Amino acid sequence: MKLNKQDILNALRTITVPGEGENMVDSGAVTNVVTFADEVIVDITIKNPSLQAKKKTEVEILQTIHKKVYEKAKIKVNLKVDAPVAKPKNEIKGKPIPGIQNIVAVASGKGGVGKSTVTANLAVTLAKMGFKVGVLDADIYGPSIPIMFDVANERPLSVNVDGKSKMKPIENYGVKVLSIGFFTRPDQAVIWRGPMASKALNQMIFDAAWGELDFLLLDLPPGTGDIHLSIMQALPITGSVVVSTPQNVALADAKKGVAMFQQDSINVPVLGIIENMAYFTPAELPENKYYIFGKEGAKNLAEDLEVPFLGEVPLVQSIREAGDIGRPAALQTATAIEEAFEELTRSVVQQVVDRNENLPATEAIKITTMAGCSAVNKK
Repeated sequence: MKLNKQDILNALRTITVPGEGENMVDSGAVTNVVTFADEVIVDITIKNPSLQAKKKTEVEILQTIHKKVYEKAKIKVNLKVDAPVAKPKNEIKGKPIPGIQNIVAVASGKGGVGKSTVTANLAVTLAKMGFKVGVLDADIYGPSIPIMFDVANERPLSVNVDGKSKMKPIENYGVKVLSIGFFTRPDQAVIWRGPMASKALNQMIFDAAWGELDFLLLDLPPGTGDIHLSIMQALPITGSVVVSTPQNVALADAKKGVAMFQQDSINVPVLGIIENMAYFTPAELPENKYYIFGKEGAKNLAEDLEVPFLGEVPLVQSIREAGDIGRPAALQTATAIEEAFEELTRSVVQQVVDRNENLPATEAIKITTMAGCSAVNKK
């Protein structure tokens, strides 16, 4: 039997491309039809790149031509995918906070690596440099920022801002601070499920009178979970900093922390990795370095992951003591610790500047499915 091109087109007008309302001929999806005796070649371009859509399109073309034109027709389908151009990364719609210029998330894959200590010292160093700084303690289950800023017994006051009641952050050392620790007793465990914790965080974010800030540092909890997603859905994160110690156990989790921010569905720029407790220097031997947890592990990880290495912080007793008494060690003048944190902070600021010059403004993510929220191999 000799097939007729018009018969083929009429048959294809009875079916649609998956995900599109108009039939595949009038929509322009079918770009060409060639017939020769009982053979037909159909060229079609669809926008849906999924394997299911491609298979369904091909099967429907075969079935329709066999049913409506000639059941023994020899059919070849040349299918191409012309998917819409993806939006530029870091341009997902979200809800910014007026007055806050840069939001930097400080994270760690593993607990106990000194993430909150690094956050506190970064904050006070930024304030010493003349920046307006705030810290949001997002570690719901283990808030330690109030202790480190010597404000554990303080309670935020309510202030009126444009006719609305807002929480006024507690301020010390030139840094504005909010934490769930202000709203619980020191001996009270926070036993909340994810939605409750997320709601509490949203209140501290959007019901707070932060005012004008150059930097808002987010002290995230360890790991990669619900709190992290809630924060990144609520806020346009400028970039993230991952803190790790040099040993392999911590590096394995730090790698996961970096991978979380680099997920396609999250896509928060990683400003770099900080190596905490890089080496031990005893006070009586200031020139000696003892690599208790390994040497340059975080630096090597940064090179492997192709993200910036922001610097290292030594394991020094005074850093721990300063955190415990509520006066971050970076406030100590003319010390190696002050110098280390100043160098580290300059690296963070430079990465923020470079990120803002080279990438579009970050906006909060919108996660509509669980895609991208499970463990995947990014490398």
